[in-house]
Amino acid sequence: MANLVLKQFATPLLNPFNLELAPGECVTLSGPSGSGKSRLLRAIADLDPHDGEAWCGDTAQHSITAPAWRRRVGLLPAESAWWSDRVSDHFPKLDGEILERLDLPAETGDWQVNRLSSGERQRLALLRLLSNQPDVLLLDEPTANLDKANIDRAESIIAQWRKAHQTAVLWVTHDPEQQHRVGTSSLVIKHRQLVKSWS
Repeated sequence: MANLVLKQFATPLLNPFNLELAPGECVTLSGPSGSGKSRLLRAIADLDPHDGEAWCGDTAQHSITAPAWRRRVGLLPAESAWWSDRVSDHFPKLDGEILERLDLPAETGDWQVNRLSSGERQRLALLRLLSNQPDVLLLDEPTANLDKANIDRAESIIAQWRKAHQTAVLWVTHDPEQQHRVGTSSLVIKHRQLVKSWS
């Protein structure tokens, strides 16, 4: 359980801003295409350059290595990376219960990555992120490739995880209905500024 604090944080596409996500809070983020939403998440995850500082709880981003930071502040990118042929090679252990809740069979771990559909990849990438048990979740359109039934499944799992672990979540979505379903408040990028949409 930890909060996420950004102080005078800025990216090449965003002017400096301050932001705090409390433990268990889910803030949605929207904005026009190209406004810098994905780059902001990558900067918070210490993958892209930025100004200012980020804290996860009492730990400053600059005080630990980037891999150590990303274990605590986990990013789910819009396009997930897979580096081994078999699904199970990407997991310390596959949780059968969550597989079932994501409408994936028990033998999913034996599948070849190249046979996965885009929706299966997205659901498994979410499961892989949660298996690392980060303190903060950065979600870049985590349900974009899913049908309605699987959107409901993914939203339910994220909500239950957030509440059970008091995980702070920053969730990029273009869907206003989803923003209200999953978010406790909402931000939008306008003219290089991060502004509150509703709370």
